[in-house]
Amino acid sequence: MKLLSCLVATALAAQAFAHYTFPSLVVDGTTTPAWVNVRQTNNFNTQAPVTDVTSPDLRCYDSAEPGTATTIQVTAGQQMGIMSDGTIYHPGVVNVYMAKAPDSVDGWAGDGDVWFKVYQISAVTNGGESITFPAEGVPGVTFTLPAALPSGQYLVRMEAIALHVASTFGGAQFYISCGQVEVVNGGSGTPGPTVAIPGVYTGYEPGILININYPIPTNYTQPGPAVWSG
Repeated sequence: MKLLSCLVATALAAQAFAHYTFPSLVVDGTTTPAWVNVRQTNNFNTQAPVTDVTSPDLRCYDSAEPGTATTIQVTAGQQMGIMSDGTIYHPGVVNVYMAKAPDSVDGWAGDGDVWFKVYQISAVTNGGESITFPAEGVPGVTFTLPAALPSGQYLVRMEAIALHVASTFGGAQFYISCGQVEVVNGGSGTPGPTVAIPGVYTGYEPGILININYPIPTNYTQPGPAVWSG
């Protein structure tokens, strides 16, 4: 019985270690404190992923405590980042979406066809010989806000899709968080294409429902819309 208890404890510890959240932004080279400028997600303790792409939690995973963050100022055209509480442990890909609030982003749900993609990290394939995931093992992502991004308040949504058990429907694991930013000195671009979250995925996309182990995929199709760079 004691051995069984030790094995269960070890398995649970390993499972927790393998999961992660994204509680901080990086603005002007400084990492913000956890859950200050990022909405606290339902999994801030458990680190459990979202697996149902039709769930409202696919958006910001904040149904338990919606809109808890404060808004931080960023400048259009500057670099910003989103950091994990460890590393992106699992093999998978990353999408970063943004959505402009009609007024204040505080308490705004981000519903409707309002989300556009500003950054992604895909997989690298070699005709079936290998598949690698550049996002695996990194502590966070850094990207450049489009200079043409209009001024205003936005949600910035981090989405890391873990694909290690994605060979069956519902197996892909989505690790999500939403930061709140106010973009200043913005441009006059029209971000797009815009999508709804949930709604952007069915779960049957070839980049979501995929066996990355055998046979090794000959190519990889990043889920979601094209990146808008302005």
